[in-house]
Amino acid sequence: MNSILMIFLDGVGIGRKDPVNNPFFKYGFRTFQDFFGGIPYLEEPYLRNKDNFLFPADATLGIKGLPLSGTGQVSIFCGVNAASFVGKHFGPFPYSTTVPVIKEKNIFNEIKQKGYKVSFANAYPRVFFDYISSGKQRLSTTSLSCMLSGVKLNRVTELRKGEALTAEITNERWNLKLGYKLPVITPETAAKRLLKINAKHKFTLYEFFLTDHTGHGRYEGDVEKMIKGLDRFLYYILGNLDRKRTTRIICSDHGNFEDLSIKTHTLNPALTAVSGLHAEEIALEIKDLSHIKDALMKYCFA
Repeated sequence: MNSILMIFLDGVGIGRKDPVNNPFFKYGFRTFQDFFGGIPYLEEPYLRNKDNFLFPADATLGIKGLPLSGTGQVSIFCGVNAASFVGKHFGPFPYSTTVPVIKEKNIFNEIKQKGYKVSFANAYPRVFFDYISSGKQRLSTTSLSCMLSGVKLNRVTELRKGEALTAEITNERWNLKLGYKLPVITPETAAKRLLKINAKHKFTLYEFFLTDHTGHGRYEGDVEKMIKGLDRFLYYILGNLDRKRTTRIICSDHGNFEDLSIKTHTLNPALTAVSGLHAEEIALEIKDLSHIKDALMKYCFA
């Protein structure tokens, strides 16, 4: 079975070639350099190497102001221009009037309706499920999409079995911040687990949020260690991808991490990269965030 592996990196744009404030240039990023032929920047945002395509996606969606996660993520996962629908950028959670759109058009739901298995690979800690049980409903686009579509949300049980991943890849912050006593795994081990999960499903999504947290100045850890861990994770995935059967897409909702001189989002285009099956066709279809879902549906279900 052909499959789609989507890796969502929160708050990653294509920025300036700035070794001081752009972490990709400050620390290097082998995944981009070895698989795509370089590190993208505003003057050279398009990279291609064999079946690996890296390119910008407009995150402003024709609406003034800084792009925000709520409308950006609805645009990605539902294939609609949510900022235009709402009349403004909104976030971090989805705007209330987009909830019916999320229920009907989210990518999990549409693929399930075609009779395929889908997976959201992230695990959530107990505090998240306590929050849900309390009746509160401020959820991210992806967790809301899963709940509205009957997609399983993983717990620590799946994490311990190697059937899910934490949003920071290695489990280390779950232990440090949440008091768990999980084995700390390498980025490569996490990547192996994600590829194994993907092999059992038509569509698999994994989300990584520390990039956006860093851009906002809310990450108190070692930035170099974090970005190098992400690099190792992505490098293993691209190096071991079944390119004849899998479409792997990296996408983001807005710029932020690529310019650490400020603590707000940016107007930079969102980083997008496609590899493997149908990569070139999909890359040519995507001009802004709202095109991502439809491009995947068009070519991966033809």
